[in-house]
Amino acid sequence: MVSEKGLQTTIMKIQRVGFGLFFVGIQLLCHAQQKLQVVIAGLSHDHVNRILEKGRNGEIVILGVAESNKELRAKKKAAYDLPDSILYDDLPAALKNKRPDLVMVFNSPVEHLPAIEKSVSLHIPVMVEKPLCFSYAEAGKIKALSDKFQTKVFTNYPSLWYTSFMEMIKRVSEKGEVDSITKMAMHGGHRGPFEIGCSKEFAQWLTDPERNGGGAITDFGCYGVCIMTELMKGELPKVVYATARHLKPNVYTKVDDDATIVLEYGTATGVVEASWGWPYTIMDAEVYGKNAYLHASEFNGVGPVSLRSKNERESKEEVISVPRYKDEVEYLTAVIKNGAPDDNRLMSLDRNIIVVKVLDAARRSAKEKVRIVL
Repeated sequence: MVSEKGLQTTIMKIQRVGFGLFFVGIQLLCHAQQKLQVVIAGLSHDHVNRILEKGRNGEIVILGVAESNKELRAKKKAAYDLPDSILYDDLPAALKNKRPDLVMVFNSPVEHLPAIEKSVSLHIPVMVEKPLCFSYAEAGKIKALSDKFQTKVFTNYPSLWYTSFMEMIKRVSEKGEVDSITKMAMHGGHRGPFEIGCSKEFAQWLTDPERNGGGAITDFGCYGVCIMTELMKGELPKVVYATARHLKPNVYTKVDDDATIVLEYGTATGVVEASWGWPYTIMDAEVYGKNAYLHASEFNGVGPVSLRSKNERESKEEVISVPRYKDEVEYLTAVIKNGAPDDNRLMSLDRNIIVVKVLDAARRSAKEKVRIVL
């Protein structure tokens, strides 16, 4: 028979366990509430697959998906177990009676402005998959909308979350390990959208000059222009010169498949090589300065950073620090849900307006075969 004291001890233990489970439940609830709640606008950009996978895995909450192409919508529904209740024909319908933390746009650049206009007018932040938009004129309209409604617009570049690129930018921008940058060379490309197996919906607008603005010059050129703009702390180049070629005219009949963009600053030069004609995927960047050289190279998202100073005979690979955020979802969750500093300038509207202005100049330069003075 249990004594009165033993009974009281047992009751206290049960109460402690109960309170413990209660607090654990509260913590789990709070954790669940911190997940980013999004509405997706467009499914034709294959980069959306990562986001749909995060939704299926419970890393984010997808409140709605807007896509007018019923065949594409059905394909994604089957592939990622999307319920009919969150599928809509257009963005206004997907946003009706909903208050997401963010609208994520995954369609052609020419469709970005309408999606941004609808979202920011409701004071909902927007993230578009690179580039920001189709033209510099549209970039100006986006800036006006963002300012009017005091709502942020982010641009995401997936490869810029690679550890080596983040480390390279940190070493230049924060640590000053490369004094007085004289040149940056960025190489970005692969075998081509058709060759690597892009979906037909993605390839249709990626190879359409009326929807994408160009081929490789837009698709991969924006990466290098964005990095150089960051390394130059938002400075606009004085002159832009570009060439665009058709290495496979029978495959890519309407747009370039290989391009080189040269950005001239007062004291530095940026060279951006973009291609759909390389034998394998290449994403790397080299930064040259008066005292040192940095080389960031990636393969499947993992790669080293090499550093060589003027006093060293050989380059040496440096230890890469663990980044604060592994991708755009972690970063935007921290910023929007948890009030973390919005300090990733590569995603900022101001930086990406410059990127679009430079891309406009590059396309014009390649077409007219002239240097464009900015």
